[in-house]
Amino acid sequence: MANPHAGEVEVTVDGIPRIARLTLGALAELEEELGEDSLVALVSRFEKGEVSARDVLALLVAGLRGGGWRVNRADLLAAEIAGGPLAAARAAALLLTRAFGSPAP
Repeated sequence: MANPHAGEVEVTVDGIPRIARLTLGALAELEEELGEDSLVALVSRFEKGEVSARDVLALLVAGLRGGGWRVNRADLLAAEIAGGPLAAARAAALLLTRAFGSPAP
């Protein structure tokens, strides 16, 4: 079970609940993957509703790696995320919120 106070989000991948968390290392990987100079630009895109599927995938991969699962982009592309694309986008947004905001649901 995810601990929101530790910035964790639960994501069910191929029927297995996984913990995702944006650690400093995961955030650095995310910046590199998305080619951003800062994560402020990514947060801004989420706030404006201008997030892409690429952004969601990159956030989930980084978060799941931060949570301890050695997953890569190809693994997640081939996986089924419970709840589909909308649940994946919500989990990605929640990862950002918990990493930079309050631990509320």
